[in-house]
This record gives sequence, structure tokens and C-alpha cells, in this order.
Amino acid sequence: MVRDHAPVLFELHDVSLARGGRPVLDSVGADIHGGATAIVGPSGSGKSTMLRLLNRLADPDAGTVAYKGRPLPQYDPLRLRREVSLVPQLPALLAGTVESNLRYAAGLAGKDLDTERCLGHAGLDGGFAGRDVRKLSVGEQQRAMLARALAQEPDVLLLDEPTSALDHDARDAIEATLARLRAEIEISLIVVSHDPEQARRLADRAVRLQAGRVVACGTLEEALA
Repeated sequence: MVRDHAPVLFELHDVSLARGGRPVLDSVGADIHGGATAIVGPSGSGKSTMLRLLNRLADPDAGTVAYKGRPLPQYDPLRLRREVSLVPQLPALLAGTVESNLRYAAGLAGKDLDTERCLGHAGLDGGFAGRDVRKLSVGEQQRAMLARALAQEPDVLLLDEPTSALDHDARDAIEATLARLRAEIEISLIVVSHDPEQARRLADRAVRLQAGRVVACGTLEEALA
């Protein structure tokens, strides 16, 4: 169900960014509401770059990005990234156990760690706490990354193609985990996906990009028509 009453979290106005002289985003404008929003489009359309703008892992060359009504440069970048946490496309866990990764993230955010709660929200049982991250499957690593992000108790999760490296069964399991997560805790999800059908399964709203430009933004019906 679309949450029309959900407040606007991010506002992008005339945002442009180039790499190596090549435009990646071109005069992008979009409002991203609380709840669950998908950023969709073909490969190379600027989806991941747009996601990275939202917690200042990249800054635009022109235009403005605001979060909760304040321009992003007014936020301390590290504090912002704890409130708006990115789960990257490829797992990037630190050497050690799953729990040591969670404890590291919680410590950065100054949070008390509830290991079982974080693992449970990520679809893992408590037995994973002591597992060596090198011995996890790709799907388990993706869940451990999600648990590590949740250890910081963020308000917003940025998910960059969270199932792209997974088989269909693992993809379905991750999608079910994300749906359950939204039901269990008050958190907003912004999910990059190349698959419109995945966007329909996970999100209330969507931003559709084509060649670095927003071609549609709104409800799923409006954006994916």
C-alpha cells in the first residue's frame, strides 16, 4: 500500500554530476518519501550514483540535495551515514566474525549492540554471530551486511542492487527479509534495482532514470507505466 502521508525525506533539485567529463546525472529533480522507494533504470542510467548522493558518499557538481528539509552539506558526513546507512551491492565485511562486524558498526554509532535482534531482523539466527565471514555464502554475507547496517539503528537504509549476485531462491529470501523488516521496525528503504518487477514487490514508490535523467517519479503505477 502506498503511504501518501509519508513525509518527504530527500529533495533533489537540478542535480548534475560528471565523471571523467561524462555526465552521469543531468539536471535530476526528485522527491523521495519515507516508506520504500525504488530507483530503477537500465545499467548505466545513474542509479547507484544517485543513491550515493543521499548520504554524501558522492557530492553533486551542481544542484542541491536536502534531507529532512536541510541541505546535506549542513550535516556532519559521518553522523549522516549512521542515520542513512548504505548496504553496497557487493559484500564488504571486515575480517573476523559476524558479531565482530556488528559490534564495530554499533561502536561507530555509539549504540549498544543487541546481536540477536540485528541478526533476526536480517533473517539470520543467533548461531551466525560466531561465524567467520569468510565461510558465509554470498546470500549470508548480504544478510550479514544488512545486520551490520541495522546495528547502527539507522532511520534510512540505502540498498544498492541487494539481490543482483544471488540465485532466485536467495533473492526471494532477501526480499522476504526486507518486507518483514519494514513490518517489524520503523525504517525507510531506498532500493536500487534494474528490475521493475522487483520494484513492484519491494516498494511503494519509484524514481525511474534513463541516461542520467529522471523520466518518472511517483507511485509505482505512475513511475513504471
